[in-house]
Amino acid sequence: MKDFDVLVAGEINPDLILAGPNLSIQFGQVENLVEKAVITIGSSSCIFACGAARLGLRVAFIGVIGDDVFGYFMLRALEGCGIDISNIIIDKTQKTGLSVNLIRENDRAVLTYMGAINALRAEQISSDLIKKTRHLHIASYFLQSSLRPGIKGLFKIAKKLGVSTSLDTNWDPVGQWIGVSEILDVVDILFPNKAEVKALSGDENVKTAVKMLGKKVDIIAVKLGADGAIAQKGSETMIVPSFPVEVIDTIGAGDSFDAGFIYGYLRNWPLERSLKLAVACGSLSTTGHGGTEAQPTLEEALQLVGNI
Repeated sequence: MKDFDVLVAGEINPDLILAGPNLSIQFGQVENLVEKAVITIGSSSCIFACGAARLGLRVAFIGVIGDDVFGYFMLRALEGCGIDISNIIIDKTQKTGLSVNLIRENDRAVLTYMGAINALRAEQISSDLIKKTRHLHIASYFLQSSLRPGIKGLFKIAKKLGVSTSLDTNWDPVGQWIGVSEILDVVDILFPNKAEVKALSGDENVKTAVKMLGKKVDIIAVKLGADGAIAQKGSETMIVPSFPVEVIDTIGAGDSFDAGFIYGYLRNWPLERSLKLAVACGSLSTTGHGGTEAQPTLEEALQLVGNI
């Protein structure tokens, strides 16, 4: 039996969330009051890891933090979610990254200080560590610039060891979308959202884009926000609508979706069942502030879905 169900190789940073219905930014030393301020677990990779652990999967994490208050906050928070943090690297030459999320109704703006977010390198992830897990997940492809050149090699090692792989590229801040197509042949599951699948495929029609990229990976599962999700596995295509919930904050909903899908995938569930669980996890995660506050347990997600 493997030590872990999922190994996450990713970026580590907290989120500072400031929320209010009239929140705005004005320079000239203008002070604006907010209704809520909270510091919580941030980063696509960490939110995914917490969601997977919340569902009952055994999760290990490898990434880089600085020797600072934000780094130790993240260590304590991840460990508190039941994640194995023994492989997280504390680099005294780095400062831990930080994202400031400005929330106004159902919209947000994000300010990110990179710090050590892009510090993890492929050579820091040993094959011995990969051997200990059933699945390797990487997110924030475009932010993790030091890891990016070695991702294909890591996924090749994983496949040789019988370890499945998944990739959530997230958005490309520079809009070039370079490099993803070259690694898709070693990706088992691709997790783009609606905008990302269009950018990655070059096609504005989501269904066409899914078909194009679905030929290059074993499974593609696309997050469509309020419209639910669409997934393709070989010749099978499945569409699942969203579940009605009271949306408070959409931060990390896609990462919770990924966690739900991986749970079903690792238990050899049919595509539809895995996709329904993924949508339920993503939907429920929006009912609280931040990416992890409202992440569901397996029981809570299945209750939303019903008898699947």
